[in-house]
Amino acid sequence: MTETESKWGEKLKKFFKDYYWNEILQLANEYPDQRSLEVDFTDMEKFDRELSKELLEHPGELIFAAEAALKEIDLPVEKSLEQAHVRVIKIPNRIPIRELRSKHLSRFVAIEGMIRKATEVRPRITKAAFQCLRCGHLTIVEQNSFKFEEPFAGCEEETCGKKGPFKVSIEDSTFIDAQKLQIQESPENLKGGSQPQSLEVDTEDDLTGNITPGDRVIINGILKSRQRALKDGKSTFYDLVLEANSIERLDKDFDELEITPEDEEQILELSRDPAIYEKIIGSIAPSIYGYEDIKEALALQLFSGVVKNLPDGARIRGDIHMMLVGDPGIAKSQLLRYVVKLSPRGVFASGRSASASGLTAAAVKDDMNDGRWTIEGGALVMADMGIAAVDEMDKMKTEDKSALHEAMEQQTISVAKAGIIATLKSRCALLGAANPKYGRFDRYEGLAEQISMPPALLSRFDLIFVLLDTPNHALDSRIANHILQSHYAGELSEQRLKLPGSKVTEDFVDAELEVIEPVIQAEVMRKYVAYARKNVYPVMEEDARQHLIDFYTGLRKSGEGKNTPVPVTARQLEALVRLSEASARIRLSNVVTLEDAKRTIRITMNCLKNVGVDPETGALDADILASGTSMSQRNKIKLLKDIIKKVCEKHPGGKAPLEEVYAEAENENGIDRGHAEEYIKKMKQRGDILSPDQNHIRLIN
Repeated sequence: MTETESKWGEKLKKFFKDYYWNEILQLANEYPDQRSLEVDFTDMEKFDRELSKELLEHPGELIFAAEAALKEIDLPVEKSLEQAHVRVIKIPNRIPIRELRSKHLSRFVAIEGMIRKATEVRPRITKAAFQCLRCGHLTIVEQNSFKFEEPFAGCEEETCGKKGPFKVSIEDSTFIDAQKLQIQESPENLKGGSQPQSLEVDTEDDLTGNITPGDRVIINGILKSRQRALKDGKSTFYDLVLEANSIERLDKDFDELEITPEDEEQILELSRDPAIYEKIIGSIAPSIYGYEDIKEALALQLFSGVVKNLPDGARIRGDIHMMLVGDPGIAKSQLLRYVVKLSPRGVFASGRSASASGLTAAAVKDDMNDGRWTIEGGALVMADMGIAAVDEMDKMKTEDKSALHEAMEQQTISVAKAGIIATLKSRCALLGAANPKYGRFDRYEGLAEQISMPPALLSRFDLIFVLLDTPNHALDSRIANHILQSHYAGELSEQRLKLPGSKVTEDFVDAELEVIEPVIQAEVMRKYVAYARKNVYPVMEEDARQHLIDFYTGLRKSGEGKNTPVPVTARQLEALVRLSEASARIRLSNVVTLEDAKRTIRITMNCLKNVGVDPETGALDADILASGTSMSQRNKIKLLKDIIKKVCEKHPGGKAPLEEVYAEAENENGIDRGHAEEYIKKMKQRGDILSPDQNHIRLIN
């Protein structure tokens, strides 16, 4: 018995009996399926402060003593807890990865972050049984975590007395499940765009196989060091490794964002303010003038709808996906960055530099183990339970865009790479921004054609806003004043901070900064959003539900005619429900009222008027987003097909001269050459026609 065991053994037994007797009985009942007793550090501190201090300073010895004490407790059932573990949670000694130093070595620490990599679970040998191949004698050698120790020079048996050879007897050796993890700082905790630091973690036994890349966790364990190996010897530098004792998940929304009772009081007081909507809209990117309707929609996206898990196993997402499309230089990127800053968990990526694997998941060679392939989560996995902002979505490659389909609707990412088949969670709202193909947005052209986005992907966005840069003297004057006021306030602030002897006073700076000061400070706003998403689950009132039904059926009714387009689909109705729930969450209400439904319809109609209207007929047409082709376009494509067929019949070989097709289309059916060229291009893409040469086309039967 070690000194620590003899010193603390009886005290630990008393602690277990006083505080965890019921849990020990349950453990004995379920052993060996359950092999761990979870102990709250605060209970240990209440029981004996000296004991809790010993755990933090000499954790290896004390946990060994605790597990020995647990085995010695007399149980009313005939069971031995031989392989049981003591897992300590809620450690106060929480240290950021970048602040780990040599003084923390061999101490019990808590590391918070996001799992970046997880290797396969593999058996690790703890006691190796070496069998002499001459006489068959077994010798047991204890194996440490790092190195497999080969046996001694000769066999111990007197009858043998000769050197090897030996082999490891798998049947007589002892194994334990082992897995390596890599934990890195969560993106939302990084300051100034610094590179996230990571730490290697060793897990064993029942801690293995439960964690996937992208999970937010607190890992409690003993910080150890391992010497780096060089080609010509060993280095004087050591790498840090955490030997995990327990893992606490932070996946239940925003548990990692600490909200004190004072914060809660401030949040509840804010929610009672009748002008809460205006205040929240005024707190989103105040340095950007105008865009109240877009800022209102961004506020709804931050608060999110309610996730529904149905009895049949189906899951209906609550996250609201939004897209901003528009002319260059109108602050789309700034809006995205500000929303990521406000989200309790936000990740920003640029479409130009983001690949499919960078957004979803990548298979990478494992540098922690023996070069096996592992899965590494991308931006959408990192933004799980938050917002992923992807700028310049139009610059992404086609195959990269197609990777977003599953992530947006099912909110999972299925990976089948390098022999690994896995499903990762990506329960995040997507906020995208795109520029039109030809620089400026053309309100007389369809959206899908202008931003190089597949219609199937566009239809998954709940809201699509078009931002136009239209000259307007009165508005331009207000924007110019706002921009120059922002710059002036910034100049004053910088001069006061950086120039010794500056005569600019703090009061004067504060007065000038007031115009760009958010109504609710960003830190308070983040906590308000986290509190709402964690504690508010609104249910729709009957009149609100009826109002949404009437609106939806009223729009659908206009599409009942034979030659009328389908104005909206069930996807838009689901979007209305999500937005209404988010509207109720803004004021921390558990009831969705008629006012919420009306607000939602107003925002949705603003979007539909810009992107869901057929430019040729002025009618709402859901197919513009769903398939990229409006009903009027489909009708003209049908007419064009008939013209091509007719012209083909006139010419030998069934080849129609393009010029004749264009002339026929314009003279007989009023389809101008520009549109006819566009429709023929679409028909070629879909495989309806082919070009034997540059000047002829023919139909594919």
